[in-house]
Amino acid sequence: MYPLPIEKWKPANRWFYKASLPLALLVWLLPLLAVMMTSVRSNDDLMQGNYWGWPTKIAAFENYRAVLVESPMLHYFWNSCLITFPSVVGAIMLSAMAGFALATYPFKGNTAILATFVGGNFVPVQILMIPVRDLTLRMGLFNTVEGLILFHVAFQTGFCTLFLRNFIKELPYELVEAARVEGATEWQLFYKIIIPLITPALAALAILVFTFIWNDYFWALCLTQGDDAAPLTVGVSALKGQWTTAWNLVSAGSLLAALPSVLMFFAMQRHFIAGLTFGATKG
Repeated sequence: MYPLPIEKWKPANRWFYKASLPLALLVWLLPLLAVMMTSVRSNDDLMQGNYWGWPTKIAAFENYRAVLVESPMLHYFWNSCLITFPSVVGAIMLSAMAGFALATYPFKGNTAILATFVGGNFVPVQILMIPVRDLTLRMGLFNTVEGLILFHVAFQTGFCTLFLRNFIKELPYELVEAARVEGATEWQLFYKIIIPLITPALAALAILVFTFIWNDYFWALCLTQGDDAAPLTVGVSALKGQWTTAWNLVSAGSLLAALPSVLMFFAMQRHFIAGLTFGATKG
């Protein structure tokens, strides 16, 4: 029924497993190592075809300075911040309220609304590209930060609601009944009882949604044009030249773009793990 613990494997299987782990880790890290090495190469190295060898000249300072100073990368970074943080807050707030309602109120249509949220997560985003783009043009939100925020909140709320509804459903319903007996209003019940109890889940969800939105390229490409509202993901692709591509600058920009997500995860790692394991055990 359950997988056999590694300690009970045959010696040959255990040896093969331990020997294959470093190899699998190397294969998994190889693209990242290649990007890191390319980000410190000089342009002459790349022109000579030195893609995998040790750089003849370490040009880390020149490459990262060119990306940060000589390109609009900081403008793209600011756009990403303006888009991501309000989108995360909006999606978490709306989904927390929707999840609370779906988990605690047995109203007519509850199951149908939940099924709509679930079904929306299975719709390929590519299908919505043309309708959403036309909608932003009609609403005057095309190529604006506000438009990206609005649609990120709309697209992330379905997943977040499903996530939080299941967490709230695991809470003892006696707490809700006791609060109502004591005279608490529904808003007091929500803010003073439910929210503190699901804080680990909110933290884990905030990290996931932050990563989704920060790394989004599809909607940023569909709903923006030019540099006015373009986030980092589009800005990195803009580092490519018309005739040639400075891959060292693209690699440096890619690492800088990925850095906030990595720092966010390590800063919130404890809350992320607590949120994922919340409700896994009882007693």
